[in-house]
Amino acid sequence: MSLSINNNSLSLHAQRNLAEHTNEVTRLVARLSSGTSIASAADDPAGQAITGRMRSQLTGMRQAMRSINDTTSMLQVADSALSNISDSLQRLRELAVASGNGSYTDSDRNTLQAEADQILSQITQVGNGASFNDQAIFSPASESGSEDKKKRAVLDSLKAGWLSAAEDMVQQYYGLQGDGSTLKINLDTTDGKSGVLASVTGASGLGNDVTLNIDMADFSDISTPDGGTGPMYDDRVIAHEMVHAIMLHSTGMNLPQWFIEGTAELIHGADERLAGALAGGQTAQGIVDTITGGGFSYEGGYVASRYLHDRLKSMGVDGGMKGLMTYLNGHQGTDLDTALKAVTGGQYQGTGDFMTDFAANGAGFIGGMNLANADTGAIGGLDADGGPTRDARGVVPESGFGTAARPLRNFKVEYPDIGGGSTGRHRVQIQVGASAGDLVDMEFAAVNASALGLADLDMRNPAVALLHIDDALASVNEQRVQVGAYSNRMDAAASNNQTMSMNLEAAKSRIEDVDYAGAAVRLTRAQILQQAASAMLSQANGEPRAVLALLR
Repeated sequence: MSLSINNNSLSLHAQRNLAEHTNEVTRLVARLSSGTSIASAADDPAGQAITGRMRSQLTGMRQAMRSINDTTSMLQVADSALSNISDSLQRLRELAVASGNGSYTDSDRNTLQAEADQILSQITQVGNGASFNDQAIFSPASESGSEDKKKRAVLDSLKAGWLSAAEDMVQQYYGLQGDGSTLKINLDTTDGKSGVLASVTGASGLGNDVTLNIDMADFSDISTPDGGTGPMYDDRVIAHEMVHAIMLHSTGMNLPQWFIEGTAELIHGADERLAGALAGGQTAQGIVDTITGGGFSYEGGYVASRYLHDRLKSMGVDGGMKGLMTYLNGHQGTDLDTALKAVTGGQYQGTGDFMTDFAANGAGFIGGMNLANADTGAIGGLDADGGPTRDARGVVPESGFGTAARPLRNFKVEYPDIGGGSTGRHRVQIQVGASAGDLVDMEFAAVNASALGLADLDMRNPAVALLHIDDALASVNEQRVQVGAYSNRMDAAASNNQTMSMNLEAAKSRIEDVDYAGAAVRLTRAQILQQAASAMLSQANGEPRAVLALLR
C-alpha cells in the first residue's frame, strides 16, 4: 500500500459519511420537533401535493361549517316568525267563524273587523321585520294589481257558494246534475265592458269537460255575497250559466235556442228583464211574435219557458219543467218535439203545437204576470209556483256563506291560479362544502298581509274571509315545511362535513404525520453513526503523519 500526503482518501470517505449522518440527524430532529414527516417539499413532493389539496379542502369545510351554523340560526328566526304568523292567522280564523254567527249585528262585526285589522298589522310587522344579520329573510311583497284582486274576489265567491248554490238549484227545480266531469273556470275572457258577462263552452255529452268563461270587465263590487249590484247580481249570472253547463251533459244541446236560454233565465227569474223590455217600447205581443217567428230574445225565451212550465203543470206533468227535463235527461239526444209529445201524453204533438198555443195566449200571459212585486219570477217562487218570494238578492241561496268553501258534488272544478300578493321570492345561496358546486339554494316568499291575500280581508263576508285565511294558513304552513326541510338539509350538510373532515384528517395524518417510534430509532442510529464518523474522521486525518516516520 502506498503512502501519500497530497490526497487522503480515508478522510474524504469519513467526511462524506459524517455529512450524510449529520443531514439525517438534522432531518429527523426537524421531523420530531415539528411532528410532520414533510418538513419541506423535498421530503415528499407527491405527499406535499396531496396534503396541500387536503388542507385546502379541510379549511373550506371548516368555513362551510361556520356558514351552516349561521344559516341554521337564520332558519330558526324564520321558523319562529312563521309560527307567530300562524298563531295570528288561527285567531283571524276564529274571528271569521264568529262573524258567521247569524245573531251578530253589524256593530259586532265591526268590532271583529277592528281586531282583525290589528292582527293583520301584526302579521305584516312580523313578516317584514324578520331578519338575520340586518338582512330581511322574507321577500318584501308589492300590492296585487286591482285586476288580480278582482279575479280573486270572483274566485272566492265562486268557491264560497255561487257555484254550489246554482248546482243545487238546477238539481232541485230541473232534476239535472253533472256527471263528474271537469268544470274549468276561465277569467281571461274579454269582450269589453257591458258585453257577455259569462258563457259556457264545451262539447255536449257525458264525460266532456266544460269551461265557464267569465269576463272580468263586467263583474264589479264583488264584496257582497251576491256580487255586483241589484237586481242582476253576479250570482244570478252564474246560476244561468250553470244551467247550460249541466244541460250540456244531461240533455244535450239539440234544443231550440229559446228553450236553452229561457230555462237558464227561468232558474233565477227574469221579471226585471221583461219589465225593462216593455218599458223600452216593446209590446207583449211583439215579444211573443219574436219567439214564434223563429227569432230570439232573452225576455222572450224566459216568457216562453215560464209559460211552458205553467202549461205542463196544468196538463198533469209532475213538476212542470222538471218533468220535461227529466225526460230529456233520460233520453239524451231527443229533440223537444218528441219530449213534449211524450210527457204531455200527446196533448202537445210537438213544439209546433206549443208555439201555436203561445202565439195565441202568450201576450195575455205576460199581461197577467206581476212584474211589480219583489219576486223575480223564478221557478219555484211565488209568481211561478206559489212558493216563497224569491227576490233578486235571495233567489240564489246564500246558505253556506259564512262557513267555508263548498265543493261541487257533480263536477270537479279547476280554478285558475292567480296568485296572492307578491310573486317575488328572496333567494339565498349557502356554501355548504369546500367545492364550488357545494351550494344550497333557498327561497323565502313574502308573508305579510298583502302577500298572503289578506290586505282587504272583510269580516262582514265571513265565507270569503275564511277562504282567504285558509289559503294564507296553507301558504304559511307550506313555508314552515320548507324551512324545516332547509334545516334538515343544513343538519345533513353539517354531518357530512364532519364525517368528511374526520376522514380527510386521518388520511392527511397518515401521509404527513411523523412516526415517533420509528423516527426515534432512526435518530439514535444516525446519531451513533454521526459520532462514529466523527471519530473515524479524526483517525483518518492523522494517517498522513505516518509519512514522517519514514523521513527520520
